[in-house]
Amino acid sequence: MNDSFASEFRRALQTGFDEWGIEVLDEQQARMLRFAQMVLEGNERLNLTRITEPQEMAIKHFVDSLACLLVKLPAGNLRCIDVGTGAGFPGVPLAICRPGWDFILLDSLKKKLSFIDEALDALGITNARTLHARAEDAGQDHELRGQFDLVVSRAVARLPILVELCIPLLRVGGLFIAMKGAEGTQEMEESGRALRELGSSIAEVVNLELPLGMGDRTLIVIKKDAPTKKCYPRRAGTPSKKPL
Repeated sequence: MNDSFASEFRRALQTGFDEWGIEVLDEQQARMLRFAQMVLEGNERLNLTRITEPQEMAIKHFVDSLACLLVKLPAGNLRCIDVGTGAGFPGVPLAICRPGWDFILLDSLKKKLSFIDEALDALGITNARTLHARAEDAGQDHELRGQFDLVVSRAVARLPILVELCIPLLRVGGLFIAMKGAEGTQEMEESGRALRELGSSIAEVVNLELPLGMGDRTLIVIKKDAPTKKCYPRRAGTPSKKPL
């Protein structure tokens, strides 16, 4: 990574955090820059992202990941799981900025998780670990089911599918943040049955414009109101083939 990339990345990062009123320490921003460098290096062999320009990477991956912090969240340190973490977004930036929280970064692609393991080690991030699993299987695992205060998911599937994949992992009263683009409103309209079946309800909708004019975001915040029926999530592949 050349000096030009680093300076443009850090400048865009600070602009984004200032615009959204998110306080991020210099040391945390330095870790984000290092993680961005690792993503670019890993991208050559793993196809981690199509976004490689410094400003765009800073805003669309890192600032966007911290949009979760604009939601009304429970007080204290949270137990969180990032479902479909991919190259580590939003989980790794959140873990950097919330060292007191505990994170699991879940994905079904082992190669990407191996990259994240290397990155976590290199960055000295001790409050996050990866988990290689399908979300459907994780939701039926007694060690994971109903254990999290917060579930986040970014660019994974349409909301009726995500509700079935993510709500079972939450404790009753916990929150699921579905990080969506401009299509979020339409997906909410499709999700009534899924929300009812999974004993959940929409608690908040946050509409945002990414800094530097880089697009619209919709954060759909869903609260788990009741225990999940034993039949959910259904076996791997079924939620996407037959959404509720």
